[in-house]
Amino acid sequence: MQLDNIDRKILDVLQDDGRLTNRDLAVMVNLSPPTTLERVKKLESKGYIKRFVAIVDPAKVNTNCFTYVEVTLARHGKDALLRFTEEITDLKEVLECHRITGGADFLLKVATQNISGYEDFLIHKLTDIQDIQHLKTLVVLSTLKQETKIPINKT
Repeated sequence: MQLDNIDRKILDVLQDDGRLTNRDLAVMVNLSPPTTLERVKKLESKGYIKRFVAIVDPAKVNTNCFTYVEVTLARHGKDALLRFTEEITDLKEVLECHRITGGADFLLKVATQNISGYEDFLIHKLTDIQDIQHLKTLVVLSTLKQETKIPINKT
């Protein structure tokens, strides 16, 4: 599927407010509501829109500790990578897991209630994962910028 300027505009607008009514979205992208709805459904079916979510204020739900954890594996074979992937995706505290270049193999973003909650996660969950050789934890002191909106580039 080739994205045209209207598809890009729909993606851009919905990233700002996924709760817009179809009618309001149609006005913003200068299309009829039925045509706009058809385009949104097509963007969803083709995987451009993964899902619609609410962004929750962490402090309001008592999640006050965010850490980034660099993970280095002892083994890098297919079995070790698959095992790590399966185990890490089951941990609810892990918000993101990225395979990276550099000194570590993975970078995790972890959310816990507080620093002792992170310590509990580290001791009772993360270090139980087989093949982990080294962990390096970076604690977030404050967040200066946090965005969820991805720039929609022309192809």
